[in-house]
Amino acid sequence: MTWKRFGFFRQFKLNLIRLIRLRVEPDEIARGMALGLFIGMTPTFGVQMFIALFCAMLLRQNKIAALIGVWNTNPLTAPIIYGMEYEVGRLLLGLPRPTTQIEFTYEAMKELGWMLASPLSLGSLVLGIPVAAIGYALTLHFIPVMRQWRVPRWPRPRRKENITE
Repeated sequence: MTWKRFGFFRQFKLNLIRLIRLRVEPDEIARGMALGLFIGMTPTFGVQMFIALFCAMLLRQNKIAALIGVWNTNPLTAPIIYGMEYEVGRLLLGLPRPTTQIEFTYEAMKELGWMLASPLSLGSLVLGIPVAAIGYALTLHFIPVMRQWRVPRWPRPRRKENITE
Protein backbone atom coordinates (compact mmCIF):
# COMPACT_ATOMS: atom_id res chain seq x y z
CA MET A 1 0.00 0.00 0.00
CA THR A 2 1.45 3.36 -0.94
CA TRP A 3 1.13 6.59 1.01
CA LYS A 4 -1.13 7.99 -1.70
CA ARG A 5 -3.96 5.68 -0.66
CA PHE A 6 -4.22 7.10 2.86
CA GLY A 7 -7.34 9.22 3.22
CA PHE A 8 -5.58 12.07 5.04
CA PHE A 9 -3.14 12.74 2.20
CA ARG A 10 -5.85 12.43 -0.42
CA GLN A 11 -8.11 14.83 1.49
CA PHE A 12 -5.23 17.29 1.92
CA LYS A 13 -4.52 17.21 -1.81
CA LEU A 14 -8.20 17.66 -2.69
CA ASN A 15 -8.51 20.63 -0.33
CA LEU A 16 -5.35 22.17 -1.78
CA ILE A 17 -6.68 21.75 -5.32
CA ARG A 18 -10.04 23.21 -4.26
CA LEU A 19 -8.26 26.21 -2.75
CA ILE A 20 -6.09 26.78 -5.82
CA ARG A 21 -9.03 26.56 -8.22
CA LEU A 22 -11.11 29.22 -6.50
CA ARG A 23 -11.94 31.92 -9.05
CA VAL A 24 -11.15 34.84 -6.77
CA GLU A 25 -8.17 37.09 -6.19
CA PRO A 26 -5.29 35.71 -4.09
CA ASP A 27 -5.90 38.50 -1.55
CA GLU A 28 -9.43 37.22 -0.89
CA ILE A 29 -8.16 33.69 -0.36
CA ALA A 30 -5.36 34.93 1.90
CA ARG A 31 -7.78 36.94 4.07
CA GLY A 32 -10.02 33.90 4.50
CA MET A 33 -7.01 31.73 5.30
CA ALA A 34 -5.78 34.24 7.91
CA LEU A 35 -9.22 34.28 9.52
CA GLY A 36 -9.30 30.48 9.65
CA LEU A 37 -5.78 30.27 11.06
CA PHE A 38 -6.61 32.80 13.78
CA ILE A 39 -9.79 30.97 14.78
CA GLY A 40 -7.89 27.68 14.66
CA MET A 41 -5.53 29.05 17.32
CA THR A 42 -8.35 29.86 19.74
CA PRO A 43 -9.21 27.35 22.49
CA THR A 44 -12.56 26.44 20.94
CA PHE A 45 -11.65 22.93 19.85
CA GLY A 46 -14.66 21.13 18.42
CA VAL A 47 -16.62 24.17 17.26
CA GLN A 48 -13.90 25.99 15.33
CA MET A 49 -15.34 25.11 11.93
CA PHE A 50 -18.73 26.58 12.86
CA ILE A 51 -17.12 29.72 14.28
CA ALA A 52 -14.93 30.12 11.18
CA LEU A 53 -17.90 29.70 8.85
CA PHE A 54 -20.00 32.16 10.86
CA CYS A 55 -17.19 34.75 11.01
CA ALA A 56 -16.39 34.32 7.31
CA MET A 57 -20.03 34.95 6.44
CA LEU A 58 -20.24 37.87 8.85
CA LEU A 59 -17.00 39.49 7.63
CA ARG A 60 -17.61 38.48 3.98
CA GLN A 61 -14.39 36.52 3.67
CA ASN A 62 -13.68 33.39 1.67
CA LYS A 63 -15.47 30.54 3.45
CA ILE A 64 -13.51 27.67 1.91
CA ALA A 65 -10.16 29.24 2.78
CA ALA A 66 -11.35 29.94 6.33
CA LEU A 67 -12.49 26.34 6.79
CA ILE A 68 -9.18 25.01 5.46
CA GLY A 69 -7.23 27.39 7.71
CA VAL A 70 -8.96 26.06 10.82
CA TRP A 71 -7.28 22.70 10.30
CA ASN A 72 -4.00 24.05 11.70
CA THR A 73 -5.40 22.75 14.99
CA ASN A 74 -6.20 19.07 14.64
CA PRO A 75 -5.98 16.17 17.08
CA LEU A 76 -2.26 15.79 16.36
CA THR A 77 -1.25 19.45 16.74
CA ALA A 78 -3.76 20.61 19.38
CA PRO A 79 -1.77 19.47 22.46
CA ILE A 80 1.34 21.26 21.19
CA ILE A 81 -0.49 24.45 20.21
CA TYR A 82 -2.59 24.66 23.37
CA GLY A 83 0.44 23.85 25.53
CA MET A 84 2.42 26.69 23.95
CA GLU A 85 -0.53 29.07 24.26
CA TYR A 86 -0.99 28.19 27.92
CA GLU A 87 2.69 28.69 28.76
CA VAL A 88 2.88 32.03 26.89
CA GLY A 89 -0.28 33.28 28.61
CA ARG A 90 0.85 32.04 32.02
CA LEU A 91 4.22 33.78 31.67
CA LEU A 92 2.61 37.03 30.51
CA LEU A 93 0.14 37.00 33.41
CA GLY A 94 2.83 35.96 35.91
CA LEU A 95 0.81 33.01 37.16
CA PRO A 96 2.30 29.92 38.78
CA ARG A 97 1.59 26.52 37.35
CA PRO A 98 -1.61 25.07 38.78
CA THR A 99 -1.30 22.31 41.29
CA THR A 100 -3.63 19.37 41.60
CA GLN A 101 -6.63 20.07 43.75
CA ILE A 102 -7.04 17.96 46.85
CA GLU A 103 -10.61 18.98 47.47
CA PHE A 104 -13.17 18.71 44.72
CA THR A 105 -15.49 21.55 45.60
CA TYR A 106 -17.23 23.90 43.22
CA GLU A 107 -15.05 26.84 44.32
CA ALA A 108 -11.81 24.89 43.91
CA MET A 109 -12.80 23.71 40.41
CA LYS A 110 -13.91 27.23 39.43
CA GLU A 111 -10.55 28.63 40.53
CA LEU A 112 -8.70 25.92 38.59
CA GLY A 113 -10.81 26.69 35.53
CA TRP A 114 -9.87 30.37 35.63
CA MET A 115 -6.22 29.47 36.21
CA LEU A 116 -6.35 27.49 32.96
CA ALA A 117 -8.76 29.57 30.86
CA SER A 118 -7.25 33.02 31.29
CA PRO A 119 -3.66 32.12 30.28
CA LEU A 120 -4.94 29.94 27.44
CA SER A 121 -7.12 32.76 26.08
CA LEU A 122 -4.36 35.37 26.30
CA GLY A 123 -1.83 32.99 24.77
CA SER A 124 -4.16 32.23 21.88
CA LEU A 125 -4.44 35.93 21.07
CA VAL A 126 -0.70 36.49 21.38
CA LEU A 127 0.16 33.52 19.14
CA GLY A 128 -2.90 33.72 16.86
CA ILE A 129 -2.17 37.18 15.48
CA PRO A 130 1.34 36.38 14.16
CA VAL A 131 0.19 32.99 12.83
CA ALA A 132 -2.63 34.70 10.93
CA ALA A 133 -0.26 37.38 9.58
CA ILE A 134 2.30 34.82 8.45
CA GLY A 135 -0.44 32.64 6.94
CA TYR A 136 -1.82 35.66 5.06
CA ALA A 137 1.60 36.51 3.63
CA LEU A 138 2.42 32.92 2.65
CA THR A 139 -0.99 32.33 1.06
CA LEU A 140 -0.80 35.61 -0.83
CA HIS A 141 2.60 34.62 -2.19
CA PHE A 142 1.95 30.95 -2.95
CA ILE A 143 -1.53 31.00 -4.53
CA PRO A 144 -0.28 32.55 -7.82
CA VAL A 145 2.68 30.14 -7.82
CA MET A 146 0.49 27.10 -7.17
CA ARG A 147 -1.96 28.12 -9.90
CA GLN A 148 0.87 27.58 -12.38
CA TRP A 149 1.33 23.97 -11.26
CA ARG A 150 -0.14 21.08 -13.13
CA VAL A 151 -1.45 18.68 -10.49
CA PRO A 152 -1.49 15.10 -11.80
CA ARG A 153 -4.27 12.73 -10.91
CA TRP A 154 -3.42 9.82 -8.74
CA PRO A 155 -3.81 6.53 -10.48
CA ARG A 156 -6.77 4.58 -9.29
CA PRO A 157 -6.33 0.95 -8.39
CA ARG A 158 -7.19 -1.28 -11.28
CA ARG A 159 -10.08 -3.66 -10.92
CA LYS A 160 -9.40 -7.29 -11.40
CA GLU A 161 -11.66 -8.48 -14.12
CA ASN A 162 -13.29 -11.82 -13.58
CA ILE A 163 -12.84 -13.96 -16.61
CA THR A 164 -15.13 -16.93 -16.66
CA GLU A 165 -14.60 -19.62 -19.14
